[in-house]
Amino acid sequence: MQIKHGLISCDSHGQLGRDAFTSRMSKEKWGDRIPQVVAVPNDKGATIERWSLNGKVSGPGPFAGGIVNCPAAMGDPTRRTHPQRWDEVPGIVYDPAQRLTALDEDGVDAEVLFPNNPTQNFGFPGDADLELDCVHAYNDALNDYRRYSDRYVPLALIPYKSPIDVIVKEIREAVKNGAGGVVMLTEPSITIPGVKPTADPFWDPLWAACEELEVPMCWHGSGGLSKELAVPLWEGYSRHATHTAMTARLCVTPSQMIPNLLFSGILERYPRLNWMLGETGMGWLAYVLESCDHEWERRQLWRDGFETRPSEVFNRQIYGDFWFEKAGIEVRDVIGLDNIMWESDYPHITTTYPDSKAWVKRVLEGVPEDEQAKMLWKNAARLFHLNVESVAPGAPA
Repeated sequence: MQIKHGLISCDSHGQLGRDAFTSRMSKEKWGDRIPQVVAVPNDKGATIERWSLNGKVSGPGPFAGGIVNCPAAMGDPTRRTHPQRWDEVPGIVYDPAQRLTALDEDGVDAEVLFPNNPTQNFGFPGDADLELDCVHAYNDALNDYRRYSDRYVPLALIPYKSPIDVIVKEIREAVKNGAGGVVMLTEPSITIPGVKPTADPFWDPLWAACEELEVPMCWHGSGGLSKELAVPLWEGYSRHATHTAMTARLCVTPSQMIPNLLFSGILERYPRLNWMLGETGMGWLAYVLESCDHEWERRQLWRDGFETRPSEVFNRQIYGDFWFEKAGIEVRDVIGLDNIMWESDYPHITTTYPDSKAWVKRVLEGVPEDEQAKMLWKNAARLFHLNVESVAPGAPA
């Protein structure tokens, strides 16, 4: 691929088509339990559409938000408009061909695709067999983006309730078919009964496979734990204020999980396994890394087997990100210039689309161009093994 604009988004959201699951899963076997778009009445008696998972309408009730989380693509500058029926969803959200026009409009060369509806928490309800079929259908459908263009980097889901050999097999197949990484709940044992904690040796074959395949493990935002690991929101907020309050605290979960990861021993056992954080911002990382280093020194944790300074382990294997955040850029040297990537978060509310170039100019004002190039596209291209054949004149190089 050619770098025309000098931007690679390490966190965007790839929307599947409405028939992604019904065209890939057995109607005879699963019937209405297949993820699908269904018609439901709203509180005014009008017919709207929502995703149904395992026979139940998904989300916090059938009337909140919309059928697809894509307010930035709806033409409403206030970003309060969500599509209520599938025919209202713009093609630039779910069609790989049309979506490339949105990338070019925004000046973005490539994007890493995290989940969108119907599985924004990276999992599916139901028993292990249903979950496995749903995950397999999802991974195959999202890889259609990669089959269409190398400007897309799909991230594979995992079937949490399956045996580890089945999980590893699914990931190997997904990567073979185009996936460039694996997205995982930060702590699946909290939200999925019976699933082993992240630090349990159960997951070692997955870490080993991803290290071998050279694909990163990816955490996103709260990692599915915003309700479990954050203070409950106070009552009385409007829907939009609620979303804002929840977005502003996305670092709550990763600020807890990064120390867990650093002191779990996983990264020491798999020193070539990379981890990345999407939609978390990064200013908070400066404190977390300095705190971990301070405790490591004061408590002489090398005596407990942690021979490498935590910030050095981070610099070796973990990547953070930014999009609107200037405060994180001011501490980039603490975090590490080789460990920072840019994101657009398209097509969600907080995305910088369609003005990403202007946002980047404001956030990176005064930053040397060689440092900009690392953070805006080079680090992402390296982590996700993008084949950059040339860089156009004018792009940060």
